[in-house]
Amino acid sequence: MSKNLFQKVWDAHTVRTLSNGQTQLLIGTHLIHEVTSPQAFGMLRDMGLQVRYPQRTFATVDHIVPTLKDQMEPFSDPLAQEMINALRSNCKEFGVTFFDIGSGSQGVVHVVGPEQGITQPGMTIACGDSHTATHGAFGAIAFGIGTTQIRDTLATQTIALSPLKVRQINVDGELPPGVYAKDVALHIIKLLGAKGGIGYAYEYAGEVFDNFSMEERMTVCNMSIEGGARCGYVNPDQKTYDYLEGRPYSPKGADWDAAVEHWNSLASDADCEYDDVVNIRAEDIAPSVTWGISPDHGIFVDENIPQPSDAETPEERESIEEALEYMKLPGGQPIAGTKIDVCFIGSCTNGRISDFREAAKYLKGHQVSANVKAIAVPGSEIVAHLCEQEGIAQTFRDAGFEWRGAGCSMCLAMNPDKLIGDQICASSSNRNFKGRQGSPVGRTVLMSPVMVAAAAVKGEISDAREVFGLAAAV
Repeated sequence: MSKNLFQKVWDAHTVRTLSNGQTQLLIGTHLIHEVTSPQAFGMLRDMGLQVRYPQRTFATVDHIVPTLKDQMEPFSDPLAQEMINALRSNCKEFGVTFFDIGSGSQGVVHVVGPEQGITQPGMTIACGDSHTATHGAFGAIAFGIGTTQIRDTLATQTIALSPLKVRQINVDGELPPGVYAKDVALHIIKLLGAKGGIGYAYEYAGEVFDNFSMEERMTVCNMSIEGGARCGYVNPDQKTYDYLEGRPYSPKGADWDAAVEHWNSLASDADCEYDDVVNIRAEDIAPSVTWGISPDHGIFVDENIPQPSDAETPEERESIEEALEYMKLPGGQPIAGTKIDVCFIGSCTNGRISDFREAAKYLKGHQVSANVKAIAVPGSEIVAHLCEQEGIAQTFRDAGFEWRGAGCSMCLAMNPDKLIGDQICASSSNRNFKGRQGSPVGRTVLMSPVMVAAAAVKGEISDAREVFGLAAAV
């Protein structure tokens, strides 16, 4: 019987079907960080349990890490210091591999896993972080889980989950100049809605995803959760194998050949069925930004901010009114030209080496506007090292960006990198919720790293195609 990749991986990891209809699912790889794991380790102690398969769990520290200066300890925030101390202690006690600050491998958990070759096709991957879907770019089925499920995974290497439907999203054609993976993600979320993927796994396919690099695939899979999907994935191919070959935790020698043969068998069968199929033309996508307080509040940069009279339902009208009031933006006016206070390039969505290479390519020779505070935060110590080695970090410094250490930084601001008051931030991160970036009245506008660079240079939301001469704006 023909199957899609989700069904193949799910079936291969099914331990049994529970009486409530859920599946007891074996988790091949468990990723943890300092925020959601302490309580789970505490539960293990209370129950007198050990980590069942410590070699399948990997830890890093990312959310609470200060990124400014040299990350010296003790941290200024006592709670942050307590959290990293707890993670170190727990990993040592239970035999879990930990990528600590200064190891050369520390970073955002969803950057570190792929870098190390821990993330591989056909795996089930769980992490106490909503953006675990990132790892689906490798043909894995990856879920964000809660603290009790972290406990279950540590203790049994399994969790209980309900089966999902599968929606295939095909993006065919050729993306116009200046349009990036982030724009594709924001466009999909705008079309299908922030709740459109509830109950689904998203399979991303089509010519655009075939042509995307692994890092671009990671960007779109990362934001699957913003569209309501539990996970998102891309079928593995030669690009996947080229990325993984030679990485520390990738198979070696004969094991590598056997792994590739197995991985090739995982791709969705040509005649398999899906619960839903969505087709999108790449030519219809333009540089995108958000205007409101949900990731599906998105428009193209050359469009106007919606106004309540545009709403088709009372609920939509209420949503627009709430968003405009919070964002302090005028409905019906162009989004381009909106003044920006802060610019942030980084996060598990767009903090990889390719993101900084692309932004630096256009940023070189330009200067950050005098009215803008701009920060660049590499997603890992490896990314930071490569950026120094290639002169990328210096390009950012020369342009007026603050170049910082690896961490989650201003994506969610569980660290000193926070908005102040109602500052508005052009951000390459993944969420524009109320208060997301550290201030209860701070405002976030999501966009690609190159668009953030354009906003930093102009001091306002701008079309990067015009700012950097990428192509004639349409």
